[in-house]
Amino acid sequence: MIKTIAVVGAGTMGSGIAQVAAQSGQSVILFDLNKEILEKAAISIKKSLQYLADKKNISETQQQQIFQHILFTSNINDCIADLIIEAIVEKAAAKIELFNQLATINASATIFATNTSSLSITEIQADVVDPHRVVGMHFFNPAPAMKLVEIVRGNQTNDATVQAIYSLCKYMNKAPVICKDAPGFIVNRIARQYYLEAMMLVEQDLATIESADAIMEATGFKMGPFKLMDLIGLDINLAVSKSIYKAFDFEERFVPSALQIDKVSKGELGRKTGKGFYNY
Repeated sequence: MIKTIAVVGAGTMGSGIAQVAAQSGQSVILFDLNKEILEKAAISIKKSLQYLADKKNISETQQQQIFQHILFTSNINDCIADLIIEAIVEKAAAKIELFNQLATINASATIFATNTSSLSITEIQADVVDPHRVVGMHFFNPAPAMKLVEIVRGNQTNDATVQAIYSLCKYMNKAPVICKDAPGFIVNRIARQYYLEAMMLVEQDLATIESADAIMEATGFKMGPFKLMDLIGLDINLAVSKSIYKAFDFEERFVPSALQIDKVSKGELGRKTGKGFYNY
């Protein structure tokens, strides 16, 4: 039974995952070396919980209790838990180093889950102590609102680890889907064309950003491709595109968009910078 969860990385995704875990009653440790990011995470979680209280989805008492379930810390030695979920930079070497560092202070039964959206779980676990306990646990942004969680089984992930994460997701009222380790897993493999084809239409002057979003939303999508990329972060979205492009031996259908590359080079990353495909 997973009772304590340490989330490493207090950015938008990490803080969202921490909130989800706290709302389901787990004791949560939210770690980040950057104290300013931790402070922003605390403010963001309080704001999100206040929204739920205003909507009468939770009581004021529950709001306070949920927040009190979270320990905000910049001390890595506080990250002792039944489950570690990392939401750090999308680089395999950094994730491997983190897991091995945490392995020295955690029990051998502690599960290590990576929130990577495109990196190979098999490659990450190959260099981690006790690789059978390493698994992909891919939440979607914003984590408190999005139901889907991809549970990604690497070549060495054992059944007990997968089942423990599956049961936890159900307990958190999420919709878990177990998938094999493959480039982009399921969602990002399919979604690449949603983004890339939309940007190609704009690059070829066949549609505007606004019209592409409007028509996709009119056909039932909650957000058009450009609004969604702005929400995710253009830098993160581009990194996933580059990762999948490389994993598929540079197949033409996965070529990253020049339009997106230009935006990222200018620091126009979407909502988090105030400008992306739209101004905020």
